[in-house]
Amino acid sequence: MAGESPLILVAEDDREVREALERILAFEGYRHVSVGDGAAALEAMDQHQPALVLLDVMMPFVDGLEVCRRLRDRGDRTPVLMLTARQEVADRVAGLDAGADDYVTKPFALDELLARIRALLRRHGLGDEAPLEAMDLLLDPQRRIVTRGDRAIELTRTEFDLLDLLMRNPEIVLERSAMYDHVWGYDFGDSSKSLDVHISYLRRKLEEGGEDRIIQTVRGIGYVLRSSPAWTKLYGGELTRPE
Repeated sequence: MAGESPLILVAEDDREVREALERILAFEGYRHVSVGDGAAALEAMDQHQPALVLLDVMMPFVDGLEVCRRLRDRGDRTPVLMLTARQEVADRVAGLDAGADDYVTKPFALDELLARIRALLRRHGLGDEAPLEAMDLLLDPQRRIVTRGDRAIELTRTEFDLLDLLMRNPEIVLERSAMYDHVWGYDFGDSSKSLDVHISYLRRKLEEGGEDRIIQTVRGIGYVLRSSPAWTKLYGGELTRPE
């Protein structure tokens, strides 16, 4: 359907890893379908025709290498990004020889995984991502450029990733634990102030020219991005108007 985000097939037998990938993809705005073994992956390819496959190597019934070989043997050129705990050069070579387009070893950094997904989609003509906008704020995820009005804003990688996450989920209250998990890869816990410090730095840069506050705190829960000047949010049974 026109205007829909790319559909990504996640084939991973480890449930915790699979669910973590699902959360990451959803936060990034991708649609996804998940399976837990190679046989189901082949069926899902026929049923859903995804734009890209995240394919674990060690899976039951049919392993990832064999899945990739079967896809290529039948002429399916869908980009495949293999995921594996094996770090030997010979293992990477085996994956690439089976027809994989790229290869990431576990544990992987979220930034690297997402960058490789974007690169594969671009390479196959599916990665032209429109800039994100909220009021006078614009974020270009491809060029990693942020502007507010006519003013360019220099952000660190962490600040950019936080703003990108918020702008992909406008007017949705994001919990602190989810933001930690998405940007840093794990939850630091309630006692950590790292998220608050980075949000403070980010706000300072976004408001340096005297602009209105666009990132609001939802006390005891997390943060939310305003998408219009008259924004109000009904949350927890109370109508909260940003200050």
